Amino acid sequence: MSANEKMLNQFATRVRQMLLQYQEVKEENKGLYEMVDERDAKIKQLEDQLAQARNDYNSLMMAKMVEISDTDMDAAKKRLSKLIRDVNKCITLLSE
Repeated sequence: MSANEKMLNQFATRVRQMLLQYQEVKEENKGLYEMVDERDAKIKQLEDQLAQARNDYNSLMMAKMVEISDTDMDAAKKRLSKLIRDVNKCITLLSE
């Protein structure tokens, strides 16, 4: 074998090695992209769950405020009724 043939064989061997490395890196890159896509999907799912939880929380807070308002309304009506009865008693006492 001449020196040129040896260099040519060595060059061909290195090219094959580079092609094999390229295929390995390509497969690794594909796997990494799949992992990123899975993570993105998981993040999207968690963001949706968080938004739903916030909406539920806001709805519950609104319901609690309405409930408190209804309770306060009943208490206010009872207090007003008592005040009206007291005023009526006073009017009755004054008119005698």
